[in-house]
Amino acid sequence: MICFPNAKINLGLYVTEKRDDGYHNIETLFLPVPLQDVLEIKPLDFYDTEYELQLAGTPIEGKPDDNLVVRVFLSLKHEFHLPPQTIHLYKRIPTGAGLGGGSSDAAFMMRLLNEQFKLGLSTQDMVDRLSDFGADCPFFIRNESALAHGIGDQLSTYPIDLSDYHILIVKPPLSVSTREAYAGIEPSQPKHDFRTALSQPVETWRESISNDFERHVFRLYPQIAAIKETLYDMHAIYASMSGSGSAVYGLFHHPFEEAAEIFKDCFVFQSRLVVHPATFS
Repeated sequence: MICFPNAKINLGLYVTEKRDDGYHNIETLFLPVPLQDVLEIKPLDFYDTEYELQLAGTPIEGKPDDNLVVRVFLSLKHEFHLPPQTIHLYKRIPTGAGLGGGSSDAAFMMRLLNEQFKLGLSTQDMVDRLSDFGADCPFFIRNESALAHGIGDQLSTYPIDLSDYHILIVKPPLSVSTREAYAGIEPSQPKHDFRTALSQPVETWRESISNDFERHVFRLYPQIAAIKETLYDMHAIYASMSGSGSAVYGLFHHPFEEAAEIFKDCFVFQSRLVVHPATFS
């Protein structure tokens, strides 16, 4: 069985409060985008191991047991006595980019296993289980635009139609750690009411919707700031860093054939801003 986990971007990201448990409360809008990995499972021919992980595409650091798709598989394998599987993961979503690739892989693995083995898990069952694997993992179960609060785990559906726009995502050859990004944050409330700003035309977002991480991250990595500036020079309607970086995206009325040449040392992806419902085959 095969599926295609997609990335997300953040429309606005505000760090509003530091919590007693050391985490931070945020306010943001998660939006799925059509940049996809490929995830497949097949029965393992031998039973002296629980799984086999085969990776391709963008290299992933770390031990196989630490990979989120493996952790999700093992948790359900032990709970539901699933047979050993070969897991194929082709990584196209850049890591360390603020695009949620690992979280999406985890959520799609749970959805895939639920479908393949008829586990009978409801949407809420999967959301509850995925909260243990990362704050934004639950978003990819429903995989529709949603306002996020708390540490990013409190979601409420917020329909927004950007299908008339093209998205251009640029990720430089560097990553920003979450710890590093939060080190420069001073929690505060948004200057503009976030819901009101989102309801206004995209042309107004440049002045009313922002990402609190940008100021600190741009100081540390001027090349990320330069990407955003270049996107506006290319007449982006709106541009922003996604999450805590390092990917930056721009919304345009039309695709740019020259984008790969302009950002020649970077990962570049562009598409109409439409995500099709997940299919498992």
